[in-house]
Amino acid sequence: MITRENTRDRLLNCALRLFTLHSFAGTSLQMIADNLGVTKAAIYHHFKTRDDILTAVLQPALEELRDLIAYAESLRTPHARADALLVGFVDMTVRHRELIGIVGTDPGVGHALSTHPDIAELFGKPLTLLAAADPGPAGEVNASLALSGIACTASSPMLTHLDDATLRDHLLAAGRRLLGLRAPRRTLTAA
Repeated sequence: MITRENTRDRLLNCALRLFTLHSFAGTSLQMIADNLGVTKAAIYHHFKTRDDILTAVLQPALEELRDLIAYAESLRTPHARADALLVGFVDMTVRHRELIGIVGTDPGVGHALSTHPDIAELFGKPLTLLAAADPGPAGEVNASLALSGIACTASSPMLTHLDDATLRDHLLAAGRRLLGLRAPRRTLTAA
């Protein structure tokens, strides 16, 4: 049985695929409709604009980012907050490789998101949390390098041969080196 939710999910998956292939600006509502085999009016039934589709495509990742930031902010020390943010950001980035690719590299997406002040503010919080572990310009630069490097590397077509676990481990290790963070100690359990 095809429900409205199924149609909406299919539409969002199709839009993400087309945004990845043709860019956000290069993907029209008509292209999405044609790809789904529906009319443009059917697209309008779910979304008023292409920007609304982009926001809906991003929504699950934005909610994850909000939850991650809230968790990191609840921790006691700047280093604990930075490490929690780093781990969560790497996990989220690996999980959403395709989506991160369009957010980080598509100027049309950047422009569309700049019209949403709440999203722009949300995107600034990880930088603040990571930079707080090393206050000053060096901490800000390292935090920016870590975030952008993780996002670009995870979405790189040159690394699609890496499985998620391998990519995650290497991104996390590189991020920690760049930020001067130590991996938390593992506690040994008695056998």
